[in-house]
Amino acid sequence: MPSWWSEPIFEDMHRAQSLSDRRRPFVRGALLLVLLALLSPQACTVNGQDAPDPLLADQNMRDYWFSGQAELTRYELEQARYGEIHRGDAVLIFVTEEFLPDLQVKYEHGPGVGRIPILKLNFTKQFNTGIYPYSLMTSIFTPFGSSPASRTLKTSMSGQEWCGHVYTQFNLDDDEYRVRAHSYFQDEADQDFRVPAALLEDEIWTRLRLNPESLPTGSIEIIPATQYLRLRHLEPAVVTANATRTGAISGTRHYRLEYTNPARTLDIEFEAEFPYAIVGWTETFESGWGDRARVLTTRARRTHTLRQDYWNHNRNADRVYRTELGL
Repeated sequence: MPSWWSEPIFEDMHRAQSLSDRRRPFVRGALLLVLLALLSPQACTVNGQDAPDPLLADQNMRDYWFSGQAELTRYELEQARYGEIHRGDAVLIFVTEEFLPDLQVKYEHGPGVGRIPILKLNFTKQFNTGIYPYSLMTSIFTPFGSSPASRTLKTSMSGQEWCGHVYTQFNLDDDEYRVRAHSYFQDEADQDFRVPAALLEDEIWTRLRLNPESLPTGSIEIIPATQYLRLRHLEPAVVTANATRTGAISGTRHYRLEYTNPARTLDIEFEAEFPYAIVGWTETFESGWGDRARVLTTRARRTHTLRQDYWNHNRNADRVYRTELGL
């Protein structure tokens, strides 16, 4: 397994460190050649010949995303909930790993035939509503591909607060997503159903980091974000939204989604140049129910960023890195 891949699937190898520093560069180079030879699931056809996807052939892409480090970014969060704004933290953790498309899990051992590189995002939010806390996390698994057809294979979302917890998972199955959802709410309970494999709002964050130009514009069919659907107690479904992508202004660009039923707007600001880091976002929608309902805007603004193999920093002494990340 290539030691320059990031993520905890390689932590045993990192811990063992059985190779000397002199031998590592040679081994990494050899393993890189082996990896590129294994990338047929992500191949494209050029003059009748299979070739690695342009994203994987790009040196900047390889240097940044296959460096053995994750990108950790903390955002100051103002989250709309129950008709009020609640302060908290959002953290985006981008990291690469090897993935088994058939099982739709990370590759850890065995032959691993057909495994592919994916960009994973763990998107977390933590905020308090009155006396009790909310903890939300969405995981998105998107193959490295420059084409709009490079569909996200899997997403999962979990939410915990003092009333209980919820969970939703999407798995790509041909031209559909299989959705499995669990909730402590009676009307949601346990569900297993399918929806057409439209664009997932959740995958915009990973596809934006890989290739902003692959994101569609105009009137599009899309499945809204799982965190939003869960907080509003809405069932996943394909809806229509208007998408726009701006040119660079003062070094950043915007990707914007406008929904009409129900009305909601998401605006993501990102750096115009590779690696297209996310500067912040706003999300405007009706928050609360009854006489507490009002249209509010959730805001998140970048404050701290680290690049680090965080899975190797799990001792009490490593808590200093949380301070460096503004947590």
